[in-house]
Amino acid sequence: MGTNADAAQPQSLLLRVLIGRKPKRTLARIVVLVVVCFVVFKFVLVPIRVEGRSMLPTYRDHGVNFVNRLAYVFHEPRRGDVVAIGLEAGDHIMYMKRIIGLPGETVAFHQGHLYINGRLMDEPYVKLPGDWEHEPEQVELDEYYVVGDNRDMPWEGHVQGRPKRQRIVGKVLL
Repeated sequence: MGTNADAAQPQSLLLRVLIGRKPKRTLARIVVLVVVCFVVFKFVLVPIRVEGRSMLPTYRDHGVNFVNRLAYVFHEPRRGDVVAIGLEAGDHIMYMKRIIGLPGETVAFHQGHLYINGRLMDEPYVKLPGDWEHEPEQVELDEYYVVGDNRDMPWEGHVQGRPKRQRIVGKVLL
């Protein structure tokens, strides 16, 4: 028959593995980890949920991704970046779109193809081509032209636009 010492040993071993030899140091590590996670997920990596088909097939409807708020600290957004755009009401509701036009450029669509400053652009991320027709539109110096990857959707049912730079929250991680 086992003794109380035999029963206490596995429990003691489990506590030792979980807490370690120095409980105060373990507690300090847990507190630091919690604070770092809070800061990262509150201010750096913000979750965003995809609603709708406009970014298919790159991003699925109802998928969850993260927005890196620090992505544009050292450089401006670039063509091809997928960004989160905060609405004027705040950053709680965001659009996820791809930057296709940079400040000062002219953006147009002809037979579903993108033209920047009159030149046909290669868009390898567009898997669902469409037949969009849109006259050339000048992008202002503090704006970016954004649109979703699903060009199979009708122009009228697709949210596109020219958000100002300060509304771009960050770059969406794949």
